[in-house]
Amino acid sequence: MGILGTGATPAEAFEQVALGMTAIVTYQPIGRELHVTVACEAPDLELLLVDWLNALVYEMATRQALFGAFAVTIDDHRLTGEAWGEPVDRLRHQPTVEVKGATLTGVDVHPDDHGVWHARCVVDV
Repeated sequence: MGILGTGATPAEAFEQVALGMTAIVTYQPIGRELHVTVACEAPDLELLLVDWLNALVYEMATRQALFGAFAVTIDDHRLTGEAWGEPVDRLRHQPTVEVKGATLTGVDVHPDDHGVWHARCVVDV
C-alpha cells in the first residue's frame, strides 16, 4: 500500500508519512500514554525514510502499540524521531491490517517547484 506525506521540510514530510502508515491500520484516535525515541542513519533521504518507517513498524510490533503523533529531526542524514501512542485495543482501534514493513518500492523524497517536500513509499501489509 502506498503512503505519502508532505511538509515544509523533509522532517515534516516524514512525520506525515508516519501518520499515513497509522491510518492504514486504524482511523480511531490514539492516545499518548506511550513514548518512544528512535534513531536512524542512511546515506540518502529515501533510505532514511524506509529506515524510519521500519523502526516504527518494529516498535509497533514489539510493544503491540499504535502511534498517532510524531516529531522528527533530520541532520545530515541522521534522523531522530519520537512517537507517542498507546497499546492496541482491538475493540476500540479496530485494526484492519498489520503493516509488515516499508519497502524500497516507489520510495521518493523530493521538494516540488514550490518548495513543498514530498515523501512516499510502499509498505507491505
